[in-house]
Amino acid sequence: MDEQQKLLRVIENIEQVMIGKREVAELSVTALLAGGHVLLEDVPGVGKTMMVRALAKSVGADFKRIQFTPDLLPSDVVGVSIYNPKEMEFEFRPGPVMGNIVLADEINRTSPKTQSALLEGMEEASVTIDGRTLPLPDPFFVMATQNPIEYEGTYPLPEAQLDRFLFRIKMGYPSREEELEVLRRAENQAPIERIEPVITLGELQEIRKRAEGVTIDDTVKGYIVDLSEQTRNSPDVRLGVSPRGSIALMKAARSLAFLRGSDYVTPDHVQYLAPFVFSHRIILRPETRYEGITTEELVERIVIKTKVPVKRAGIR
Repeated sequence: MDEQQKLLRVIENIEQVMIGKREVAELSVTALLAGGHVLLEDVPGVGKTMMVRALAKSVGADFKRIQFTPDLLPSDVVGVSIYNPKEMEFEFRPGPVMGNIVLADEINRTSPKTQSALLEGMEEASVTIDGRTLPLPDPFFVMATQNPIEYEGTYPLPEAQLDRFLFRIKMGYPSREEELEVLRRAENQAPIERIEPVITLGELQEIRKRAEGVTIDDTVKGYIVDLSEQTRNSPDVRLGVSPRGSIALMKAARSLAFLRGSDYVTPDHVQYLAPFVFSHRIILRPETRYEGITTEELVERIVIKTKVPVKRAGIR
């Protein structure tokens, strides 16, 4: 079985739990391949937490969950050193961040100080505690969920935190037929209890190395830079996409191309992913927000008007 087939099995496994969410499953697997992190944003009850659990079970990963609450402390996330009087030394007790796939549930219900406890881990795959830098497991993948900021008891994520997420994905409500199928599958036993791992972590790490070999031409890299510059120069934008965002889009496009069986990245891969990569990295001007324009809509406008440097080829 080739690598793409293994990844498709992971997506199909997730679909046993998440009805009608193939795009979200595909984007989650793409982020996992690219070494990025995902922010799932939507109203409660649409399956954000279940998506993360299904992905973790599908790849046989060490799954950890952090339930973010207003009284959560940074040490509750990364761990703490406790003095052992018997041994007369401090012992480190790791926090839930020490896992392969970490669910940061309702991340915007805790204070910015605690949110920032994930920053080092998400960027450098390590945490520093009492002057010691400890590596995190490989792979290390954070999927955070957040409720819309209009909900009571939420804190907006700082820009530095948002920039660490490769994608921001909105789940959306299921259709009537999809919701009926959800009810049928949940009637006797929760679907999440029935799924089993379809690949190992070792296989996943090998696939990630192969995905890094996907070719991306300089013209496509230039196209990514053009899109980033358009966000910085737009009169509707107060803060545009940083170089980190350009790197994120390049890595994501390479992983998506590999997942879909292509040996090279096309502008179509870039165009498809741009709203998921850029929308949470942009801050609109107040007057633009008052007009009801969202960052996703703005990115889509920029994609449409930015010249494509090469002949467009369909995504395989």
